[in-house]
Amino acid sequence: MLAARPYTLSAAVVPVFVGTAVGLSEGVFRPLVFLAVLLASLLIQIGANLANDVFDFEAGADDLGRLGPVRVTQSGLASPSSVRLATGIVFGAAALIGLYLVSTGGWPILAAGALSIVSAVWYTAGPWPLGYNGLGDAFVFVFFGVVAVVGSAYLQTLELSRLALLASLPVGCSVTAILVVNNLRDIETDKKAGKRTLAVRLGAELTRLEYALLIVAAYAFVALLWLLGAGPWVGLSWLTAPIGMQALWQVLKGTNGQALNEVLKKTALLHLACGILLALGLCL
Repeated sequence: MLAARPYTLSAAVVPVFVGTAVGLSEGVFRPLVFLAVLLASLLIQIGANLANDVFDFEAGADDLGRLGPVRVTQSGLASPSSVRLATGIVFGAAALIGLYLVSTGGWPILAAGALSIVSAVWYTAGPWPLGYNGLGDAFVFVFFGVVAVVGSAYLQTLELSRLALLASLPVGCSVTAILVVNNLRDIETDKKAGKRTLAVRLGAELTRLEYALLIVAAYAFVALLWLLGAGPWVGLSWLTAPIGMQALWQVLKGTNGQALNEVLKKTALLHLACGILLALGLCL
């Protein structure tokens, strides 16, 4: 459970809720498909967390100077081989569920599912890991925002829609903001380990600006959804603005080190609350 990082799983739940809400707004709801997508998404997120745990340790990115939550491989709570085995089992279970979803949605779902699993491993593994070369932010935005929301909607309606794409943008912004806070906190330790995240490349001040742009863009995209015909109820997600502004202020005023763990929790809460309210607004 510790290695699965339950506090991060909103990143898997929110896009499925929002994508399914797009289907509901168009008069379609397939409950079995929804449950299968939700479970597969959770398993891919857990698999990504497990892979990150073991491969970061083996690359030297997790050491005794770590500022974030406990990692099971680095702390010795589990052996690298056992975490690798768990990673394979979890991704295998996701792939099995994916077979059912492919039978429903066809080759686009096969491509999206396969790319999601490969990229989740590639994030910290392989000869050129995405997270170590400044592409982690783009990976999270694309797969935990656009692909997850649009794919979930497609499995309900079997159509690609502009509404699903637009709804994926605030989700992508808020989930990427979680990664940005995480990487902002770890700039110094990542530098020492040779992990060239986008935060390491940009530096602390520009990374704080990136966070601000993502938070502001999330709310701006909700307004765009409203203006383009999604209805005023999507504005419910603006009720989370006090959480967003509080987290934003803490980042912009220069919060550093372990104190950013609190901002990380607030950003994860913002992503969850904003996503649920957006899904509710789409249904209404």
